Amino acid sequence: MNIKITRFWLIVALALCSMTAQAQDPTPSELYFNKTELPNGLVFLPAPPDSSSTQYLYDISQYVWGKSRRQDSLRAQQAIRDVVIDIGEMAREFSPVFGMEISKDKTPAIFKVLNLGVVTMRLSASNLKTTYKRRRPYVVFSEPTLIPAEEDELRNTGSYPSGHTLRGWAMALLLSEINPDAQDGILKKGYEWGESRVIAGYHWQSDTDASRLLASACYVRLHTSEDFLKDMAAARKEFAEIMQQQLNDM
Repeated sequence: MNIKITRFWLIVALALCSMTAQAQDPTPSELYFNKTELPNGLVFLPAPPDSSSTQYLYDISQYVWGKSRRQDSLRAQQAIRDVVIDIGEMAREFSPVFGMEISKDKTPAIFKVLNLGVVTMRLSASNLKTTYKRRRPYVVFSEPTLIPAEEDELRNTGSYPSGHTLRGWAMALLLSEINPDAQDGILKKGYEWGESRVIAGYHWQSDTDASRLLASACYVRLHTSEDFLKDMAAARKEFAEIMQQQLNDM
């Protein structure tokens, strides 16, 4: 991998992390549900694979695969960019496949449902992380990651499930509902968001697989919220109006 390119993207990632630290998530009262109302992954998801199981061997093989993908500088750069958790930064990464720029200023209705929806669904991971306290792969193997600046901070936090993957898949589901014509590209981007955590060395494959299932279960739950349905309708209306305006301007 080109060292200069890698160093550049590490600087970018650090800058984004700094911005994220200053961002404010919605308050609990603003969210669609609290974590006790969301699907409980401790009930319906399997525990992380035992170290003597064949599933764990698969996790190890995927960890090796992830390290091999770092040799592709473009994919490595993408994995570094995918470290962001701020909704605005995530929206910017998803904007090309979505078909328009997503931001708090330019698409306020879309941004609102993304912000509230993603943060609500992310709540579902906390119980699993604290219950299982699974060690991250880079800790198990004492090896460097693609994002060294976060290694110390995340060293003792639970690996299962992957919060980044949950956020990425949650955003993909939301955006696919707003613009179903672009669903394949959006879902591909959402899937790659989880792959990036394996490539970066921060998560096992089973961490990311569980996160997608958990996000999907939470997404179904969101559709029982009248506030969510109202916000989603407003987001789809805003999308349709912007698309129509773009056609009129052609």
